[in-house]
Amino acid sequence: MARTALVNKQRRRKEQYEKALQAGRKPKFSTRVYNRCQLCGRSRGYLGFFGICRICFRELAANGEVPGVKKASW
Repeated sequence: MARTALVNKQRRRKEQYEKALQAGRKPKFSTRVYNRCQLCGRSRGYLGFFGICRICFRELAANGEVPGVKKASW
């Protein structure tokens, strides 16, 4: 529950930040905007290309749910 609230809070902050940039003004606190995993809410180990954290990415890739990604073996 708490992680969901954090994800929603951060999503609102990011929307406000982008809206301020489009309006042509600089937001007051740009450092308050940071990325969180869309699935679990983790803030560290965030992969921006996929929008999720490294742990969720690994689980999804192992299950074959991320297209174009397969486990490396050599």
